[in-house]
Amino acid sequence: MEGGVILFKILKEDIQTVFAKDPAARSVVEVVFCYPGLHALWLHRIAHSLWRHKLLFFARLLSHIGRFLTGIEIHPGAKIGRRFFIDHGMGVVIGETTEIGDDVLLYQGAVLGGTALEKKKRHPTVGNNVVIGAGATLLGPTTVDDGAKIGSGSVVIRSVPAGATVVGIPGRVVEKGRRPIVDLEHGRLPDPVSEAINLILKRQDKMEKRLNTFENSIILAPDELKEMAAKVKQVFNNGEGI
Repeated sequence: MEGGVILFKILKEDIQTVFAKDPAARSVVEVVFCYPGLHALWLHRIAHSLWRHKLLFFARLLSHIGRFLTGIEIHPGAKIGRRFFIDHGMGVVIGETTEIGDDVLLYQGAVLGGTALEKKKRHPTVGNNVVIGAGATLLGPTTVDDGAKIGSGSVVIRSVPAGATVVGIPGRVVEKGRRPIVDLEHGRLPDPVSEAINLILKRQDKMEKRLNTFENSIILAPDELKEMAAKVKQVFNNGEGI
């Protein structure tokens, strides 16, 4: 009986999470029947339970069925915390040794993949309140600490500090120390390439102004060099007649 109460509580919490993180959600019926991210999560919870009880084949089979139905691939060995939400979800891949904390938001096409062939920890560890943008790729046993944001299309191959924002290929930290948030305003993310170009243009403009100032400050003196050359030439010409 107690297990049933806990299960109902978790299911209710998962549904509430959808409403909290997706403004398009309008009714419980819509969420339960029309959200593949929620379906993938529920199937994974069952598959992960089978995996922990060493029913490996059935766990993988259920995971495969979930992939066929939702387009989301979650290995049954992956550990996922509470209030996890996959928005849209098509193309999401979560590897076997992945560990995900609470209140994590994952967008479509995100990959939490491994880079090693050894049977060891080879997938990312994601903290609480992390947002991973569409098409982002996290590779290897990296750690993404609490409150971090991974921008769309970024490739993360190194650990990310808490509260940081990462963009680019390879991923670079462009902002640190932000408070944990649950949304990801893609259009407001910093662009390090654009910022670098703007910095170079500003420095070039500054150098051009300094050069113009320097040129304008020079007082042009009589051309002594030409006079000296003429005298030297005259001396040599006089010498030829000796």
